[in-house]
Amino acid sequence: MASNRPRTSAPAQELALIGRLTQQRATVLAALMAVEGFVGAQALHNQLTDDGTPVGLSTVYRTLTAFAAAGRADVVRDSNGERLFRYRPGPDHRHYLICTACGLSLAVDAEPVETWADKVARTSGFADVRHTVELAGVCPDCKQERARVR
Repeated sequence: MASNRPRTSAPAQELALIGRLTQQRATVLAALMAVEGFVGAQALHNQLTDDGTPVGLSTVYRTLTAFAAAGRADVVRDSNGERLFRYRPGPDHRHYLICTACGLSLAVDAEPVETWADKVARTSGFADVRHTVELAGVCPDCKQERARVR
């Protein structure tokens, strides 16, 4: 998670996406927006608590989940199954390649996946088709570090 302190509030247009506007929700969204990469709800809560921000863990979970449901956060699962969130500045979702060793995330060209998903939706007759694609591996730096250790 980025070390810079989160802004005290998120833009109103972002908050309007998830319903009731509260200072705690604004604080959670501002913290998510300040993070580079993916972050779990517990880690985000810990950061807020360490910064002296009084917000409940359940509020963090609910806010992140609502933001993801509104299409403004990408969600992946780590190797333990924990959901990790990343702020999405626009409505188009992205796919990422995530390092299982250090957590580095790299946005990847997803056009082939999107084309395939659209084709499946059209040919099946299904509506409102969603998809999840998770790519994980070991980044070049961690691969090199592992080779040095061996």
